[in-house]
Amino acid sequence: MTAFLPIFAQTAAPAQTGGSLVPFLFQLAAIMLIFYFLMIRPQQKQRKALETAIMALKKGDGVVTTGGVVGDVVHIKELQGEESKSMEDLVTIRTGDVKIVVQRRAVAQVFTPGSSSAA
Repeated sequence: MTAFLPIFAQTAAPAQTGGSLVPFLFQLAAIMLIFYFLMIRPQQKQRKALETAIMALKKGDGVVTTGGVVGDVVHIKELQGEESKSMEDLVTIRTGDVKIVVQRRAVAQVFTPGSSSAA
């Protein structure tokens, strides 16, 4: 039993933890930068490209709505006037023999008719 006393005496000394805040903050900042460049920035670019495509909708474009309806744009009724487009504008979509009117914000994807990107 007395042979273990020197081992316990050595581990009982208090550990010094000075200056460990700076490396921790550096690691936290590095993780946030990685998260920003891998997750947030690409999503912002994708959302901006989609918004640009939605605002440039014209008659004959193919669209997929957020509800999953696939069709072609037949008519766009701009509520604010010809010079100012908004997400509240009404878009008439023809899918099969049916015409549906949705707001511009309900469009989830824009494609050119005949391409297979809508699948």
